[in-house]
Amino acid sequence: MTVTPPYPHLGFDPAPGSTDLVRDLHRRLSGCAKEMEKAHAKVGKLMDGSYWEGDAAVAFREQLEGGPLPLNLKNGARSVDAAARQLDLWAGELGEFQRRARRLDCEAEAARAALRRAQDHEGSASHRADSGVTAARDDLDGVLKRARGLAAEHEETARKRARHIGAASRRLAPHEPDTWDRFTDWLGDNLPDILSACAAVLGVIALLGLTAIAPWMLFLAAGVLSGMAFGLRVSDPEVLASLKDGFTKGELDLDFWGNALGTAGDFLGMLPGLGAVAKGGYLGLRAVGESGQLLSLVNEGEEVLTLGQRLTRAGSNVGTTLATVGTSIRTEAETAGGAASLLAHPRVLGGRLAPIVEKIDKPATIAGAGTALYGVTSSFVDTLDNDAAKTVGNLLDGPRTLGVDVPATVGALHFLLRGAGDAS
Repeated sequence: MTVTPPYPHLGFDPAPGSTDLVRDLHRRLSGCAKEMEKAHAKVGKLMDGSYWEGDAAVAFREQLEGGPLPLNLKNGARSVDAAARQLDLWAGELGEFQRRARRLDCEAEAARAALRRAQDHEGSASHRADSGVTAARDDLDGVLKRARGLAAEHEETARKRARHIGAASRRLAPHEPDTWDRFTDWLGDNLPDILSACAAVLGVIALLGLTAIAPWMLFLAAGVLSGMAFGLRVSDPEVLASLKDGFTKGELDLDFWGNALGTAGDFLGMLPGLGAVAKGGYLGLRAVGESGQLLSLVNEGEEVLTLGQRLTRAGSNVGTTLATVGTSIRTEAETAGGAASLLAHPRVLGGRLAPIVEKIDKPATIAGAGTALYGVTSSFVDTLDNDAAKTVGNLLDGPRTLGVDVPATVGALHFLLRGAGDAS
């Protein structure tokens, strides 16, 4: 039986492969990854005792404790899912390559027909007929050259996808990931917590004066890190789903409290720094405008300036503007960073809580940094990652967030907003 080639007019296949087979394999791998994720979740619940209790459950957990099964399921699910995504990309790319090949085959068919017609007229031996054959052959050669270029592009893309699939398979069980893979996986999974811990540590350093860096700079840096962590948390579907289930379905488990406290803490840590930058920038620009520096290039009177003089003066004005705005932001950050807590305000119980706030401020800040660092460490060291430690951390962070962080943030915002109102 004779098989008709897929691109008879090109004479070869520049885009071999079956998109149906690739998509079928993608569906199979995606389903496998989902089943492995479900199995990993069930093993995790069996390990923490939420599904199964009793002597048999204890014996089962003892057998799995410290074993490779949970890690292999987790790594395997990620690897299979990564390979499936690469196959999905290749299916789309292969389909596009084959569409281009079909168009080139049609062009080759037309070019070969034109060449045959030109060759039929060549018998007249006229110079015009000879030129027509040459032109038709050049057109066909051009189409075939593009087809060979398509074949090279197809091969290179296929090799790239194969490399990515091979890289994904490195984490498949029973192969253990290397140190770098483990670190990058941990970094990606725990980046919000890492940024939050760094912000908390900066707060402790500023509070204790452990560095020559100005406290206001640490204050703003901590705010930036908290803002980045907050953005990552609220863009994570798993975090949002946990918070939604907690508020709407009453699923107030450890994950909910950890996500709620983490998101709230990052939001509170971001606000004072953001307010200081906004207010400082506004006041700095207003001061520049009132001094006339922004309009000095326009109001030069009859003075004639060369282009070089104008550029020099413009650069000087920009530098002055940036310096003024920077100084204003620094002033607001210094004052906001040292603003009194709302509980220390004279209008709150006559200020009688001020001595208490002063005494608990430093230990509460250090405790917050401690729980944040422990949480980051436990995410990397399996023996430290347990429900008891998470519960203790939440019990420490909850009252501290409500009793210390919220009043402190409100106090800083009260200063910033009151100052902005007075300035306006």
